[in-house]
Amino acid sequence: MTLSRIILASMITIAFHAFGGIVHGQADPGVPHELEGVEIQENLNVQLPLDTVFTDHNGNTIAFGDLFTGERPVLLQIGYLKCPQLCNLVLNEMTDTIRDIEWTTGKEFDVVSISINPDETHELAAAKRTSYVLMYDRRKSGNGWHFLTGSQESSKAIADTVGFKYRLQPDGEYAHAAGLFVITPDGRLSRYLYGASHAPGTMRLALLEASDGRIGSTLDRFILWCHVYDPDSRSYVLLAVRLMQVGGFLTLLIILIGLGWMWLSERRKNDSSDGDGISPPDGLIHGVER
Repeated sequence: MTLSRIILASMITIAFHAFGGIVHGQADPGVPHELEGVEIQENLNVQLPLDTVFTDHNGNTIAFGDLFTGERPVLLQIGYLKCPQLCNLVLNEMTDTIRDIEWTTGKEFDVVSISINPDETHELAAAKRTSYVLMYDRRKSGNGWHFLTGSQESSKAIADTVGFKYRLQPDGEYAHAAGLFVITPDGRLSRYLYGASHAPGTMRLALLEASDGRIGSTLDRFILWCHVYDPDSRSYVLLAVRLMQVGGFLTLLIILIGLGWMWLSERRKNDSSDGDGISPPDGLIHGVER
């Protein structure tokens, strides 16, 4: 088997099986030599280097922090534009997923893609961005898509901060893992979404969690409050304690409503009884004859 086929097969395996044992820095003895060290190491809540300089899809030099408004969370994808397989798979699946969420890029959240290949140009980034904006197919959403290129130092600064480890291969391709990074509006790493595909509900809760209540409805925030992220299943699950708290509150509310209804019923009965009494003769007031 050729080196390129080994790399391609390993990448696909990583994408669909969420890396087996290489995530979190655990070595897998079955990983080919070419993929050693290719992993994602979790650094939750780390502050990203917002002063890192990139070139955007328009050819403008910007700081990474310019993309953070302080209001919207960001879905961050790291890869490279000419990736033959895995990056397209991640971006395609991500686009399909966010199409199933009613929130819109540029309004409730943004998408940022960073190329780790310093030889890729902003013209290529612009073409790639256009293809995904068209695939997303939602009006007034283009301002929420950002494809960045830059020096190796710039892309590596972001990749190292979020724990995205990759290796340049002898044939010029890059071996890397599959995943998305959910970033808070102020540039902190909130959640990892491993693999290529993600359920819309999981991505929605991850964005809501990262936004700290800045997006979504009161019902959305209540649903998030009832869930907790489970690293084993890599999804949000109902939290039994929260359900018990909700059940206890509803039980107390029902009891209070019942007691209130009984009190009002008794009061109406007493008022009715007082009104049915016999009035004293006109000539007597408190037993004194006029």
